[in-house]
Amino acid sequence: MTRRRLALLVLPIAALAGGLALGSLRGPVLDAYEIGEAPLVQAVVATGRVVSVSRAQAGSAITGVVLERRVREGDRVAPGDVLAVLRADDLDAAVREAEAGLHQLLRSARPQAEAALQEARARLAQASREAERRRELFDRQLIAREALEQALEAEVIASASAERARLAAHELAEGGPTERAARARLASARAQLEKTLIRAEAAGTVITRNVEPGDLVQPGRVLFEIARDGDTEVLVPLDERNLGVLALDQPARCVADAFPGQPFDARVSFIAPGVDAQRGSVDIRLTVSPVPEFLRQDMTVSVNVETGRRERSLVVPNDALGAIDGDRAEVWRVAGGRVERRVVRLGLRGLAASEVVEGLQAGDLVLADATAPVAAGDRVRARAAGAPADAADPATRKELPAALD
Repeated sequence: MTRRRLALLVLPIAALAGGLALGSLRGPVLDAYEIGEAPLVQAVVATGRVVSVSRAQAGSAITGVVLERRVREGDRVAPGDVLAVLRADDLDAAVREAEAGLHQLLRSARPQAEAALQEARARLAQASREAERRRELFDRQLIAREALEQALEAEVIASASAERARLAAHELAEGGPTERAARARLASARAQLEKTLIRAEAAGTVITRNVEPGDLVQPGRVLFEIARDGDTEVLVPLDERNLGVLALDQPARCVADAFPGQPFDARVSFIAPGVDAQRGSVDIRLTVSPVPEFLRQDMTVSVNVETGRRERSLVVPNDALGAIDGDRAEVWRVAGGRVERRVVRLGLRGLAASEVVEGLQAGDLVLADATAPVAAGDRVRARAAGAPADAADPATRKELPAALD
């Protein structure tokens, strides 16, 4: 082999070896982000359920058998609407008996008492006149004392009879005790009969029904549940660690699992004053307005509550953050072709990026992987960690210039 051919073979090998040695001296190629300003939204993501502001439970105040059910789930009801009817033979008879008693008082007992009073008063007047006549005769010594005493005794008896008749007539008079008692008995009987009609106490929508004709119902059993009319809410249990960023009137974006293409807006209207010790969660309520027509009670809803917003802030992607402790975290900062561990203080925490309050400035480079196998002072070559399309093809990534100290 001639020297010329040998040289042609050795030169490429030497160049490749030199390139490999130079690359080794410059360090590995690692993905990195260039820190800059961007809008940032901090949000809490959770799952909740659609609920009404309140629910009313309807049941029976008496024991009875259901004769008729008049509503079903989804029916709209107004206050006073009959939901179900119970059999009421004995109660209906009690009402008729009370009505008959009142009728007997008004049509018979009272007129008789008034007539008896008039008769007693007439007898008293007659006895009084007779006693006066005999007194005059006695004074003229035309009759014996015994006859006068008989007349006076008859007057006393007639007076007592008249008083008894007056008291009886007063007892049975219009608005008197007997009439009030009779009307009270009738009202009580009618009230008991009214209990056989199970009515809605509030306007709303029937959510559940737990009764059918022929069922025996008793007090305390819930027969119907009604979602009251009013604002529709989404009840969301959140991890108690989110309490520090929650506040009333924060906006939220909701998506029903059954209608993923129709998101709707809501606002935080209630934050529970206590924490569920078993689950370590706190309940919040979101008021929905306007209410989409497709919403149904107990529907599952994905919720994104906006707890903070910055129109412009210095941000770092979350995958570049390591050793997160409260508002502190660590990043691998690239400066002069070498990496250093830098502690940063965080502000708002978004789903994909976080606000940097201290520790970095615009233009700094940080490694995209907070757990990259490097040590402080190691040489690296940073390349842009861009959109997913760039990440899929390493050849399209460009190497970033080393950040200045």
